[in-house]
Amino acid sequence: MTVLVFDLGGTRMRAALVEGVRIVMQTEAPTPANDGIGPVIDGLCALARGMDGAGAAGLCAPGPLDVGRGLMLAPPTLRGWRDVPISAILSDRLGLPVRLENDANAAAMGEYAHGAGRGAGVLVFATVSTGIGGGIVVNGKLLRGRDGLAGEVGHMKIDSAGPECFCGRTGCFEALASGTALARRAGRDPRAVIADARAGDAAALAHLDAHGQLLGRGFSNLLHLFAPDVLVVGGGLSNAFDLLEPSIRAGIAENAMPACRDTPVVRAGLGEAAGLIGMAHLLKEKVHG
Repeated sequence: MTVLVFDLGGTRMRAALVEGVRIVMQTEAPTPANDGIGPVIDGLCALARGMDGAGAAGLCAPGPLDVGRGLMLAPPTLRGWRDVPISAILSDRLGLPVRLENDANAAAMGEYAHGAGRGAGVLVFATVSTGIGGGIVVNGKLLRGRDGLAGEVGHMKIDSAGPECFCGRTGCFEALASGTALARRAGRDPRAVIADARAGDAAALAHLDAHGQLLGRGFSNLLHLFAPDVLVVGGGLSNAFDLLEPSIRAGIAENAMPACRDTPVVRAGLGEAAGLIGMAHLLKEKVHG
């Protein structure tokens, strides 16, 4: 089954034609996150031009969402979005049925079915990028919670005296340990911090060490809550997982109960394709029941 999949992030948006677990074609562009709804939808449709032959489409998007009604409720990283019927709008523009899914949920399912989480009874996926999101898979099923709101792990309160979050509150995990938070502390783009760290820059390495410990603090909460077989880390900052892993482990050692400290914490096996492939998997599941 060939499907058209969109991944709408706060920094960039992608479109891909996916056949099974193979990405046949992919395009991307910066997300006009501050320009309102119309430019984003126009941009998604522009990315999909020439991607023919799909029988259905899916959109991976940041929460909170009402998946059943195809609504984006109030994503903190997209200005002016509130109760947007994105599935219906895209379906009308594309002439295809469009399923909406939380981006971290889609990536969690991708890693469970085809990536680093294969064989896990309980998988927790954390995506660390512009913000922080989460997805939980239990015995092959996404844990959705009431109204599908489970997994908003970026809004755990980690430090009540911490910085203001996109959501308007203070001290959220996302405000402390996302890529945006790293950029704020380091005064430069996370990719530049990572590149400098790989070149041996002491200041960049110190920033990543501190950041990894903050991630470890938040991950400790997830280990306590879900006792997963594996915690998989994806998103843009997972590109620096090898640099972050020692300090993530130090953060877990400092904050987690001893019984939780040996939980495998691994980088997403599918990399940045996790959400695209997971969304394709969910669309196929829907068709085949």
